[in-house]
Amino acid sequence: MALEANERPNKPIAKFESMLKTDDVYFFDAEDFEDIIHHYLNHGKIALAKKAIKISLRQHPDSIALKLLDVEVLVFENNLDRAEELLDKLQLLDSSNEEIFIQRANIYSKKDNHEAAVKLLKRALELSDDGYDIHSLLGMEYLFMDDFKLAKESFMRCVDFDDQDYSSLYNVIYCFDFLEDFEGAIIYLNEYLDRNPYCEVAWHQLGKQYYAKHMYKEALTAFDFAIISDDSFIGAYFEKGKVLEKLGKYSEAIENYETTIQIEDPTSHAYLRIGKCYEHLGNDEMAKYYYYQTVHEDPLLDKGWLAITDFYYSKEDFDKALYYINKALNIDGENPTYWKKSAGINASLKNYDQADFSFKQAVELGNYELDTWLHWADVARCNKDYEAGIHILSQGLEFYPDSAEIQYKTVGLHLLANDKINARIRLMDALKINSGKIHLFEEEFPDYFKTEWAQNIIANNKRASR
Repeated sequence: MALEANERPNKPIAKFESMLKTDDVYFFDAEDFEDIIHHYLNHGKIALAKKAIKISLRQHPDSIALKLLDVEVLVFENNLDRAEELLDKLQLLDSSNEEIFIQRANIYSKKDNHEAAVKLLKRALELSDDGYDIHSLLGMEYLFMDDFKLAKESFMRCVDFDDQDYSSLYNVIYCFDFLEDFEGAIIYLNEYLDRNPYCEVAWHQLGKQYYAKHMYKEALTAFDFAIISDDSFIGAYFEKGKVLEKLGKYSEAIENYETTIQIEDPTSHAYLRIGKCYEHLGNDEMAKYYYYQTVHEDPLLDKGWLAITDFYYSKEDFDKALYYINKALNIDGENPTYWKKSAGINASLKNYDQADFSFKQAVELGNYELDTWLHWADVARCNKDYEAGIHILSQGLEFYPDSAEIQYKTVGLHLLANDKINARIRLMDALKINSGKIHLFEEEFPDYFKTEWAQNIIANNKRASR
């Protein structure tokens, strides 16, 4: 039999969970059921939410609000056809309920029809007395559509409704960043801080905007205010450390990074930055210590392995550099940056076959940087495989058709391959593209540069360009 509410605990959630442990059936009013269901949905307890919906509709079969919560779960679980059937029935009963349009918009969004979702949300906005949640949903739809200007405006309205809505505040700044409107972001955050002068989140974001514009003094001030507002704000200490690094104040930067470690568990990123600072200070032992701490904390952090590799490479200890880049490759053999670094180290060790293989891997994994093609061609030259070098440079030319570096290096490789005809053609092409960089040819192939035929082509080009 159903029991009256005053016979059981007053709190609806505790009362509901008590009921589930017994065979009794307690009575709840519709509003209590709504609170219970919202609680479970907000905490990701979908099974309990569904159970509460089922029981609630037995006790309140005519409640549109409860039926809409049923629809919300159906949409969440991608049972879109069933959700639309229920919405059709509900719209006949209450055609001016904004939640019906919101759920229809969610269905269209799930189907990647974001334009239709926006239209429905705008209709919901017309019917709503409080459009806060709707503006947030609109902002997300605009993000899906890559319309960052309208997304920004929607999230701004959310912040206008609630100054403490930091999720929307972050989204506003994300849109400014994507639009590369750093000035706009700075103005917006300063206006926000006029209203909320102790908001550490806004100070932190303002500091990051100043950092992006290389306004390091202003960035430091912003991060200091973020720390004053919340002296346990790890992000502010970390970002302040980065600014101090840029200013060459490495000891102060270390202090800020160490503070982040004292406040919370150490992070590989903090260890890495401390290591970099010690390296700049010339303290190699401490630099090595923190680099090793970095990869111990997070063995998958590529920047950690690269830092150790670069450290030994800078000391010309190529054997150790090779050892650590190989460890990195054993962890992630699909990382093109690792392969490129491996190629450079092997080239320094005169392991040209391995260097050639590493460059090939780097390119196959998507590294198409200009210096990759140039250095790979240098390796082919060291192997005296001039035809391979010419082929490598021709591939690079597809990505960098106006590169004087590739053009002049190709001329030299044709000459090394004893192909003077193509060398002449390529030299004339190179001069047409950029005669001002003829010094590249002179520096790399001085003997060929001094030849009579090369000087004649250069002189003819000068006369023709007058």
